[in-house]
Amino acid sequence: MALTGITFSIFALIVVILAVVIIFFGVVTVPQGMEYTIERFGRYIRTLGPGLHVVRPVIDRVGKKIKMMEQVIDVPSQDVITQDNALVEVDGVVFYQILDAAKAAYEVDDLPHAIYTLVMTNIRTVMGSMELDHLLSHRDEINVRLLSVIDEATTPWGVKVTRIEIKDISTDEDLEKAMSRQLKAERERRAVVLEAEGARRAAIERAEGEKRAAILTAEGKKQAAFLEAEAREREAQAEARATHVLSKAIEQGNTQAVNYFVAQKYIEALGLVASADNQKVVFMPLEASGVIGSIAGITELFNNSRGPTKSRGVDSENIVADVAALDQHDQKIKDQDDNKES
Repeated sequence: MALTGITFSIFALIVVILAVVIIFFGVVTVPQGMEYTIERFGRYIRTLGPGLHVVRPVIDRVGKKIKMMEQVIDVPSQDVITQDNALVEVDGVVFYQILDAAKAAYEVDDLPHAIYTLVMTNIRTVMGSMELDHLLSHRDEINVRLLSVIDEATTPWGVKVTRIEIKDISTDEDLEKAMSRQLKAERERRAVVLEAEGARRAAIERAEGEKRAAILTAEGKKQAAFLEAEAREREAQAEARATHVLSKAIEQGNTQAVNYFVAQKYIEALGLVASADNQKVVFMPLEASGVIGSIAGITELFNNSRGPTKSRGVDSENIVADVAALDQHDQKIKDQDDNKES
C-alpha cells in the first residue's frame, strides 16, 4: 500500500515536470513586427508569425528572430572620384524591409552588413560614371539609379529596398572656389545674353514702330494728295465753266455779265494782295467809283473790239444769274474740300 502511494507520487511529479517543460519550452510568443524561424535538429521547417505558438520541446527550437519592420542603415562618408577626376565626399542612408524571413535568415549572413557593403560599392560605381556638374545637379537621378541596382541585388535575400537618399556631396576648398568662379562667370554670361536679347527686342520694336509710322505718314500724304488733286480738278472744271459762260457772254455782247465777272476777279485780286504775309503797303482806290471806272474802261474796250453788233435776243439777266450760280457752286466745292481735310 505504501509502495503504491510512492509510485503514484513519482508519476505525478513526472507529469508536473513534463507540463512545466512543455509550457517553458513548447510555447512561443512572437511579438508584433517580428517573425521567428523554427528549426528541427538544426534544419529550418517553418516560420512563426506574431502571436502564441506551440512547438515540440527539445526537438524544435527557435532559429532566427527577424524584424519585419522597415529599417535604416546609415552609410558613412566616403571618397568618390567622378568621371572628370574630381574628388568628392558622399554619404547617405538606406531604407529596407524584410519580406521573407526565411530567405533573410538563411540566404545571406549578416544582412545589414551585406546591404551596407552593396550600397557603398554601387555609390562609387554610379557616381564615378558622372561628371561633377551633373553629379551636383541631378541628385534625384543618382537616388533612382542606386535604388534600382541595389533592390535588384537584394531580391534573392527576401529584402525590399524602399529608398536610398544621398544626404551630402562635398568637395575640397580649392574645387569649391573654382566652382564659385565658374558659377559667377556663367551668371555674368547669362546677364550679358539677356541684356543683348533685350536690346535686340527693343530695336525690333522700335523699327516696327517707325515702319508703322512711316506707313501711316505715307497713307496720309497719299490721301492728302488725292484730295488736293480732286480739289484742283473741281476747281479747273469750275474755271472752265466760268470761262465758257464768259465766252458766251462776250460772243453775245452781254456787257453786264462781263462787268460782273471782271469786278469779281478784281475784288478777289485785292483780297489776295491784302492778305499776303510780306505785304507792308497795299494801294487801293480811294473810292468805289475807281473800281466802277475801271470796269467801265474794260467795257469800253470790249465794245470797241466788237464793233456794232446786232442783238441776238439774249437775256443778259439770265447770263448774270448763271455767273452768280457758278460762283455759288465754286464756294460749295471749296466748303466740301475743307470738310474733307478737317
